Formats: sequence, C-alpha cells, structure tokens
Amino acid sequence: MRLTSWLVGLLGVATSVCAAQPCRIEVVEQGDGWPVPGVELRTVHGVRLVSDNAGLIACDLPELMGRETWFTVSGHGYGVKADGFGYAGVRLTPTPGQTLKVTVARTILARRLGRLTGAGLFAESQKLGEQLDWQESGVLGADSVVTAEYAGRLHWFWGDTNLAHYPLGIFNVSAATTEGFTPPERPPLRPPYAYFTKPDTTHRERRPVGVAEVPGDGPTWLWGAVTLPDAQGRPHLVATAVKVRGTMEAYRWDLVEWDAAASRFRPLSTVWTRSAQSPKPPLLPEGHAVPWTDEAGVRWMLFGETFPKLRVPATYEAWRDPSKWEPVATPAGATTPDGRLIKAHRGHVAWHPWSRRWLAIFTEHGGKSSLLGEVWLASAPGPFGPWTDARKVASHDQMSFYNPVLHPESFRADSPVIHFEGTYTTSFSGNQQPPPRWEYNQVLYRVDLSLPPFAKGK
Repeated sequence: MRLTSWLVGLLGVATSVCAAQPCRIEVVEQGDGWPVPGVELRTVHGVRLVSDNAGLIACDLPELMGRETWFTVSGHGYGVKADGFGYAGVRLTPTPGQTLKVTVARTILARRLGRLTGAGLFAESQKLGEQLDWQESGVLGADSVVTAEYAGRLHWFWGDTNLAHYPLGIFNVSAATTEGFTPPERPPLRPPYAYFTKPDTTHRERRPVGVAEVPGDGPTWLWGAVTLPDAQGRPHLVATAVKVRGTMEAYRWDLVEWDAAASRFRPLSTVWTRSAQSPKPPLLPEGHAVPWTDEAGVRWMLFGETFPKLRVPATYEAWRDPSKWEPVATPAGATTPDGRLIKAHRGHVAWHPWSRRWLAIFTEHGGKSSLLGEVWLASAPGPFGPWTDARKVASHDQMSFYNPVLHPESFRADSPVIHFEGTYTTSFSGNQQPPPRWEYNQVLYRVDLSLPPFAKGK
C-alpha cells in the first residue's frame, strides 16, 4: 500500500510537470504592435523557436522555466540592436502560463504577413490553446507558384512539394483553389486553400496529389498558367510544362490544358525536346502570364521570367500556335533612383491601378545578404519599361527568396497596398541550417505604396 501510494504521488507530480502551460511569447513590431511571423529566438544551447503566423512562440523548455535566458533574435528584416559584444538578442525569464513580449524593429520596406504553405502555420498558437480550428493540409513544403483564374475560382499550382512521408511527395505539381485572394490587413494569415487530394486507404487520410503527369523522367514544373477564350468564347486553362532531370536540366517542354473533370493537366503537344540539333529551347510562353492591351486595342498575353520576353494574342488558338508567338526586347534589370542597375534573377510584372504604373517584383542576382535573397520593386509607364525607381523591399540573410510573384488579383484602384510572395529556402544560399517548418515554403509580404519612399515625400 505504501509503495502504491508513493507511485501514485510520483505519477501525479510527473503529470503536473508535463501539463504545465508553455510560456506565451508575442513577437511584435515596434510602434504599432504588428504581430511578426518568422522571427527566430535561439537559446545559448542552440534551441530554435520561430514565431508562427500569429507572431507567437510557445516556449515549453523545462530546463529554462523560471531561469533568466538569453535569446538571440533574427528575423530577416526584423531585429533588435546588438549589445557591446555584438550579440543581438533579449533576456527573458520564461514562466509557465505567463505572457512575455519581444519587440522588434523593422529594417525593410515590406511587412511580412506570414507563411502561405507548409505545416504548422499555427503550431505555436495551438500549443497555447489558440487557433485550434486550423486544419493541416498535409503539405510540409512547396516550391514556386503560378496562379490563374478559372471557373470562378483562383487556381494555385506549385512545384516540387514535400509531404510527411517523403521529401518529394509530389514532383508533378500540387494544386489548390480559393475563392479569389484577399490577404488580411495584418497577421494572422490563414490561407484558405482547397487542395486537390486523393484518398490514401492504407493510412485513412487524403493526401494532396500531383496534377500534371507529363511523360518522361524527373519532375514536372508548370509555368505560364492562364485562362484564354477560344473562337467560340469557351475558356481554356492552359500552361507550359517542363521536364527536368539531373541538376535542373530542362530536356522537354509541352503545352498542357486543364481537364476539369479529371482535375489534372493533359499534354496537348510537345514544342521542344533536347537534341544535338536543338540543344536549347526556343522562346516559350513560360514564367508568368500578364494581360496587356496595346494602343490599338488588341489584347495580348505577355510571358516572362521577370520582364516580358514574349507576347501572344490573348486567344486559345494563338497560344497553341508557335507561329503566333512574338519575341519582345527584355531589359537586364531595373535602375535605382541613383542610376545603379539591379540585375534581375526571376520575378513578375503587373499593372497597379492605384499608382497607375506597371510594377515589377524580382530577386536580385548576387545580392549582399545572399545570392538570391534580396527582393526589389520597380515601376514603369508600360510593361516593356523603362524600369526605374527600383527599391529593395525585403532582404533574407543567408537565405534564398526566389521566384517572387505579385498578386494583382488583390490590387484595388482605391488601395495603395500590394502583396507579393516567394520561395523561402536555404537552397543556393550556402546555409546548412533550415529554419524549422519555414524551410522551402511560400511567404507573403505586403507593401504600402502611399508611404515613403514610394510616396515621394507626400
């Protein structure tokens, strides 16, 4: 009986320790208390805690509870001042159930809204008993996105996609739909994706599924997604699909069309296959599709990896006919207010009705903080330039943020706010420490063009 009582008491103590509430840490921006997702607090012994889409961290480290603790703060455009030894961080004393606050200063022009893809968007919040209605998608990581409106919904298509059971759980394009896209004014960001899935009877779950099965070895990537009318006015959701192998070597390009009944793309025709006679592909409607009407009232679709390099009459028939594809001159980059040329890697252009200008978002090739981590915004009177007034809007220290894309579907004539996203990853950066949950995912930012320096001092 004594032994039994002792064991019961011991189990009661263990249960109380395990059930102790985490310490709630809020990461907010200096000034207006904007919740800041994606800020890392790192302990002296190397534990990494990253704020979720609500800007929260649940500190549940038993060895630090009640103990004054140093946290190094890093946030890719958000941070704190370094001390005399060069350490940038804060001292906190985590206590179960207590709320602490870390205030960070923003050093970039864009504001981070949060992650659009991946797992655990609200993992820290849920440890604290918040955002419990959030449902996981099963996607852990997703490469660059293209979008197109079709059948009354916005369709999203991603590249290689990580699932829990394998790093390349999907290597032939994952996809989802939303009813348009209206980002919130401030965090938390709750992306409302309805993923295309298939049942997994073995594990009694539904898994996101690939939607672009194109013959050939290696992954399939999708570009230039757009909905175009045919001669009878019927809409067709189409795209170009590239097959890659080895070290991202493209060896085949196909035109593909969305089959709504099957929820997948079907190959229409192969427009190029690598050979000794044809080692490089011709100009293709790849990158992002951008609508444009010329001075004569003719509607075109422009295609480019950043700036337009090809134009196609905005019809299904013209898109299917390579003889109708017309090359256009493409600039190497955009100039800053002091005349410096910023070389563009990849990006996107779109018309912005509020500023009455064309905007370009792109990653600089060879930036100071990382090879592909610095993001620039430039403007022009037309889609072909000249692209000027380029300003760095985001920076990612020793991380990549490639293939950024604007979200013109959320642009409004009465709003100066724009949004862009890109792939946040250690790839090509030299960084060997992927950030927990955030690695290889899409991150969304917002920029207010009514504020300096875009407002020109207004």
